[in-house]
This record gives sequence, C-alpha cells and structure tokens, in this order.
Amino acid sequence: MITPVLRTATLCMAMAFGIPASAEVTVSASNNPTIELNDRLGSLFGAERRAITSLDASDITRLLAAPKSALTKELEPAALAKLPAATGGKNWSCLAEALYFEARGETPKGMAGVAEVILNRVDDPRYPNSVCGVVNQGTGEKFRCQFTYTCDGRPETIGDQGAYERVGKIAKLMLDGAPRALTAGATHYHTKSVNPRWSRVFPRTTTIGYHHFYREPDRFAGS
Repeated sequence: MITPVLRTATLCMAMAFGIPASAEVTVSASNNPTIELNDRLGSLFGAERRAITSLDASDITRLLAAPKSALTKELEPAALAKLPAATGGKNWSCLAEALYFEARGETPKGMAGVAEVILNRVDDPRYPNSVCGVVNQGTGEKFRCQFTYTCDGRPETIGDQGAYERVGKIAKLMLDGAPRALTAGATHYHTKSVNPRWSRVFPRTTTIGYHHFYREPDRFAGS
C-alpha cells in the first residue's frame, strides 16, 4: 500500500531536522472502504506542511543546497598543485591550449568555467562535435573565429610552463568527466572589458573572476 511509504517519508523528514514527534501523523492502513482517501492524504500532507513550516532558514538552505562536487575540491589551488602533471591526446592539447590563452590569469574555477563552455559546445549540435573543432571554428575567417587567440595574428607560444601545467590538469579533469557545475550550461563568455552584441540577448548564467558567462537560446545559432 502507498500509505505506509508516505508515512515513513514524513517521519524521516521530521527526524532529519529534529522536529518533535507530534508533527508525525499516523495514517491507518485499514482497507475500510468508508475511509475517504482524500481525508487520509489531507491529514498526511497537513503534517508535512507543519513539519516544513517548523524549519528555520538554515534548515531550508541545507535541504535545498546541492552537494559539492568532487571537482570543487580539486579546483582548490593546493589540491590542484598535488595532482600529477597531465598529458593527453589531440583534444586534451586543444583544450589546454585554449585555457592557457583564454583564461590562464583566472582562478582554477575561472579556467574550468571556460572549459565548460567549450565542452558544452561540443555537446551542442549547432557546433563542431570535437574540442579541437570547437576551439578552431572560424579560424582564418575574418571576424568569424570563436576564440580570439586563434585569429589575433600573434603566434600561439607557450611561455609560462607553470600556467600551462595548471590548465593542463584542469583540461584533463574536465575531459575525464568532471561535473560541469559552474556555469549552468553556458555556451559563451566574454571578459568584463568588452560588451559583445550577443550579450544583450543571451541570458547570463554567472560571473567567475573576469569573465561573464551566457547560455545561447535555442533560437540562435553561432555567436
């Protein structure tokens, strides 16, 4: 029967937040057809309502807060430093290079945010289906490159090996399937020093460090 299950759920909620036992309601498991189902459910939901309204703000915050991902801990500078130097294939190289030139001055979270944008585009049918394809989209076409460093006319020279090692670790974490929990599905970003036209119509999802992040609506394509 459904009744004992619902009763158990209510009791567990009460116990989890230290709510007095008086908030529990006992719903009969009787099969007596004269007992109206809506009366029983009303009694049960009334108890749940009393249980929830007895929670203070901190309890509600704990109840609704999403658990921190393992990636959040690994992005702490001390934890990141302990990870072994990363290596990988072509997609790793493309992602590490993009993070180096686009976000090496950011915190690890800022770098991971840029990585999320690239990987979100890989998963989006409007964009190329590989990391290298996304990073190099439009390169060589005037005003069409998606990542400025690929068409700014300057050579892509890695001059800071420490920074490259850091972004390489983050690139590996993200390609290995770390949760993308920082930018809420963002497909675009820009620095605070510019104001691209699309930023006025794309919803902003978050800001990390010196970058604003945005999610492209379904009715748009490209940037």
